[in-house]
Amino acid sequence: MATNAVFQRDIKSFWYPEYNKNGYPHVQQGFILHPDRNAEFDPFILMAEDWYKRGVFSDHPHRGFQTVTYVVDGRLEHIDNAGGYSILNAGDVQYMNAGWAARHAEEAFEDDLIHTLQLWLNLPKSLKHTKTSYQNIFVEDAPVVNIDGGFVRVYSGNIAGVIGPMQSLVPITMTEITLREGAEYTHVLPENHNSFLFMLAGEMEFGESKTKITKTGAATISFNEDGSEANSSELKIKASTRSKVLIYSGVPIREEVALGGPFVMNSKEEIREAFRDLQLGEFGPPAVKK
Repeated sequence: MATNAVFQRDIKSFWYPEYNKNGYPHVQQGFILHPDRNAEFDPFILMAEDWYKRGVFSDHPHRGFQTVTYVVDGRLEHIDNAGGYSILNAGDVQYMNAGWAARHAEEAFEDDLIHTLQLWLNLPKSLKHTKTSYQNIFVEDAPVVNIDGGFVRVYSGNIAGVIGPMQSLVPITMTEITLREGAEYTHVLPENHNSFLFMLAGEMEFGESKTKITKTGAATISFNEDGSEANSSELKIKASTRSKVLIYSGVPIREEVALGGPFVMNSKEEIREAFRDLQLGEFGPPAVKK
């Protein structure tokens, strides 16, 4: 009986972000995923990499999307206007569903220089009115799978036989893969997931093309747009040096996207409505430390 071949993924395009050296307190910033290319990244909107001191991301609003914030280094202090407070360390992740009206602050704790990656994950129109929520995923709570020559840490999705703790309204996978020099690993994802990667350290080869990508490199990965969630696909990885990579994936939403400051909606009129609601106090009081 004939069997369907497993879809083999490869690198579609890769690039190295440009960084703005802003000085104090927002020391350096760059877009890993640039918002101008959001249609290509669907369901992801953008990913920003930031180094900053206290005072950069104080009280501010959001509507219409989700954030996934990965702490690379330093301590991140989170405050929201519903009374939430937490401090995240390197390797920790915070998930936020902004839904209809989030208002929070993301600050460097005390005198730290914080280094973060923040991913914006779109919400479909049917979920843009949902209730705001936050979830902390501490590094010790993300399951780790040991593999030949390294390990895989799973923050979200069903990967390598374990399920990550992140409970995003729009299901995604988020995996951190660490390999020794020369180690090989095959990353398995649903074939219909759009996917991208970001190199945290070292150099790796990806896919049938054996495309080499080094630290700070980002790439989109081929996928079967008409495929099924039930069918697997494979991305072959080999570490040229001791390396670490983050890989994210999700099913495209395929809806119109309107961007406006801290809001992601389906039309410019909805963006204007969000700003009006903010001025009218619909987002509640400021997010300040009690």
